[in-house]
Amino acid sequence: MENFELGILLLMVGMTTVFVILLIVIYLGKGLIILVNKYAPEEVVAKKQPPTHSSGSNPALPDATLAAIVAAVGVTTEGKGKVVKVEKA
Repeated sequence: MENFELGILLLMVGMTTVFVILLIVIYLGKGLIILVNKYAPEEVVAKKQPPTHSSGSNPALPDATLAAIVAAVGVTTEGKGKVVKVEKA
């Protein structure tokens, strides 16, 4: 019975230690994220203005591909969706 009590005690001490260390890692990580965002914010990249075409379609996208995209959106959204613009992300 003495070994069983010792085993339970070691189990509780070990689990508590792991829990506390994980909490420390979580809060240090959150603090690091806050510091990095405060002192080294992400650079804002200016978007390129896309060339305007009189036809309104993408010249680099073949008509068959555009038709397939429109058909897939129509089937997926059951005719409620509409393709307004297709661009490379």
